[in-house]
Amino acid sequence: MRLNQCYNFHDFRKLAKQRLPGPIFDYIDGGADDEVTYKRNSEAFDGCDLLPSVLTGVENVDLSVTVMGQKLAMPVYCSPTALQRLFHHKGERAVAGAAEKYGTMFGVSSLGTVSLEEIAKQVDTPQVYQFYFHKDRGLNRAMMERAKAAGVQVMMLTVDSITGGNRERDLRTGFSIPFRLTLAGMMQFALKPMWGINYVIREKFSLPQLDAHIKMGSGTSSIGDYFTNMLDPSMNWLDVEEMVKFWDGEFCLKGIMTVEDAKRAVDIGCTGIVISNHGGRQLDGARSSFDQLAEIVDAVGDKIDVLFDSGVQRGTHVLKALSLGAKAVGIGRGYLYPLAAAGQAGVERALGLMEQELLRDMRLMGCQSIEQLSKANLRFR
Repeated sequence: MRLNQCYNFHDFRKLAKQRLPGPIFDYIDGGADDEVTYKRNSEAFDGCDLLPSVLTGVENVDLSVTVMGQKLAMPVYCSPTALQRLFHHKGERAVAGAAEKYGTMFGVSSLGTVSLEEIAKQVDTPQVYQFYFHKDRGLNRAMMERAKAAGVQVMMLTVDSITGGNRERDLRTGFSIPFRLTLAGMMQFALKPMWGINYVIREKFSLPQLDAHIKMGSGTSSIGDYFTNMLDPSMNWLDVEEMVKFWDGEFCLKGIMTVEDAKRAVDIGCTGIVISNHGGRQLDGARSSFDQLAEIVDAVGDKIDVLFDSGVQRGTHVLKALSLGAKAVGIGRGYLYPLAAAGQAGVERALGLMEQELLRDMRLMGCQSIEQLSKANLRFR
């Protein structure tokens, strides 16, 4: 299979599976526990039907949105994800370049493999910095100061990951950073030698946002230790309120799933929230993000920008979320599979196909602009 034969999410997934060693693919592909929430995230859209209008004159369609002060050419953005240079040697550089081409927002993770500063110099597209709350309050402030100096527009605190989810696919293969592979995991790497050659001959793998705080050469699982030892499970609303004040700008909480928490985010001064269950990678059995979207938007949508992710595979999924009041929709696996499959060309093809789907579906819905989407054009079964 080749890149020009990829037309949808599942095609990119198939090509990524061809290119990546099994343990790396499973890290992207897997969810927590029995992966019930992971599957439910996409299935939730099937219970919602679109109601199109006709004869509305849709020659010109405007896909642009403004979210947390950022003007985006399309209502889909690339959510921050970790370890991108494991999937393709260009990593965040490739994703940022593709996001800039399509005029949308891109995020760098605390566990990113390219520095905030390098990406800020490379692209002009709005940049989100996703970070975790550490036991070391000084480290939290230092990371925010660094992001501010790099010109990051939006701070995004992940609040659903004070401990790592139980991802059993990774346990079976021994996937960790540094690698501690099982025999089965090593055999899967041997079947994809080109990945290993690339990994060895390219620049050394690192986590530049955290390189002063994690020793990558240790014999233990540094990423596992990071979640276990450095993140602070005592994090509470007062802690986050202090961070919001310290940042003094666009501040978003990622991982909100209840009306009560959304209201607290408004109360402490956040400018955005992301309704998200981390793509089904944290608490298995949690409700799908899409099923929670309407009630949260109804409660706080006029006070704060509500973003949404988890399970998005199609342009019609995006339109359903926007119709319920989401300001923009994030994708993760939706660009990671294309990245793994073909680097920046893959991500550009994925975003291009998404743009085409959105334009076509907006015309078929009879809508000229995103503002025209509303609950009136949805019915739930």
